[in-house]
Amino acid sequence: MTSTVNPREIVLDILLEVNRDGEYSHIAIRRALDKYQFLPKQDRAFITRVTEGTIENMIQIDYIIDQFSSVKVSKMKPVIQNILRSGVYQIKDMNSIPNSAVCNEAVKLAQKRGFYSLKGFVNGVLRTIDRKLDAISIPNREDNPNLYLSVLYSMPMWIIEKWNAQFGTETTEKIIRDLLEDKPTCVRVKQYRTNQEFVLGTLKAQGVSIKPSPYLDYAFYISNYNYLPALEAFIQGNIQPQDVSSMLVAEIANPKKGDYIIDLCAAPGGKSLHVADKMQGFGTVDARDLTEYKVSMIQENIKRADIINIRPSVKDATIFDEMSVEKADIVLADVPCSGLGVIGKKTDIKYKITQDKQDELVILQRKILHNAASYVKPGGVLIYSTCTIGREENQDNIEWFTDNYSFELESLDPYLCEDLRSETTARGYLQLLPGIHGTDGFFLARLRRK
Repeated sequence: MTSTVNPREIVLDILLEVNRDGEYSHIAIRRALDKYQFLPKQDRAFITRVTEGTIENMIQIDYIIDQFSSVKVSKMKPVIQNILRSGVYQIKDMNSIPNSAVCNEAVKLAQKRGFYSLKGFVNGVLRTIDRKLDAISIPNREDNPNLYLSVLYSMPMWIIEKWNAQFGTETTEKIIRDLLEDKPTCVRVKQYRTNQEFVLGTLKAQGVSIKPSPYLDYAFYISNYNYLPALEAFIQGNIQPQDVSSMLVAEIANPKKGDYIIDLCAAPGGKSLHVADKMQGFGTVDARDLTEYKVSMIQENIKRADIINIRPSVKDATIFDEMSVEKADIVLADVPCSGLGVIGKKTDIKYKITQDKQDELVILQRKILHNAASYVKPGGVLIYSTCTIGREENQDNIEWFTDNYSFELESLDPYLCEDLRSETTARGYLQLLPGIHGTDGFFLARLRRK
């Protein structure tokens, strides 16, 4: 560890941003890693692993702390809460670090942050957990299976109950187990004006490990790199980080050269870039999003990838745009959602979303769909997608939409590999599940305007 910058203090600051201030973990982590680009790869990896691991396992960690602390986690000061949480994660899941060092560093950090009077408390709780780690108990599976799954996999109870009802206990456990597993970065290799073999060669030349992703021959998993924006293939715009599930949006959209496409909720721009790439510089992708900041992310990706047929703009998808009526050959409606399918990448989503918030999102999604319906030309296509799991935001929305608007579902099978085809894809939609399909949780539907 470097002497000038304490990685554990950076971890604490990120955890406070997320758990106290409400920031999204992937944003807080990215901001910290950008700020401390100069740190060695080992330190950056430590910061990422401890932060993500602590947040991922927080329900279980809090359950453990509550067994050995005289003060419940919910009653602690945020600084002490998060020092203990990260300490327990290191003791429990990081064998490369001596537990005595974890305890000592936690005490120093509490003292540095002004909690001198609580350093004995921090030391006592962590050393007790260290001594009694093998004796820690979790709820009994037979007595309370849902509580057992909630604590074991750190998943809120309401999500487990909802998924059990829809998918069954066995599939639910596969999903939530997969969401905790480390996965390499998935990237899409740009196809137009590039040579895939050359792009992969530049990655290998920088020591990056490459593995083909399922379902699409231009999707790859990459690992063994320090900083994605430092890779030559990224700098040149030849790769775009994007899960293969998200890439399927452009596949089922199946754009033609010259099409006019509206991407209603486009940031950070992965799907817009993909359909533009498929159109080989022809046509127009009208890439819209709500704020200047989000549109700036799209513009940054457009510039990096040197794409000429995308037009970014600030527009609110919930506000009807008279100028877009019946203009689009294809509308992409990748709507704001609960994000439960990408918990593995955005670890704090499961703590931020609630049933009430999900109900509010369904209203928002239907408002966007209502507007999107008018923008599609007669005979044109609407692609509806979310990065979540569950009927309310997916199948129920599609049923509502086809009942109330002049659209019909259209088979996805002509655009999918055989491994993904099923009874539902023949009807026009696909629910991808972590642990089952080897992707993020993602929903796609193709609808044709009558």
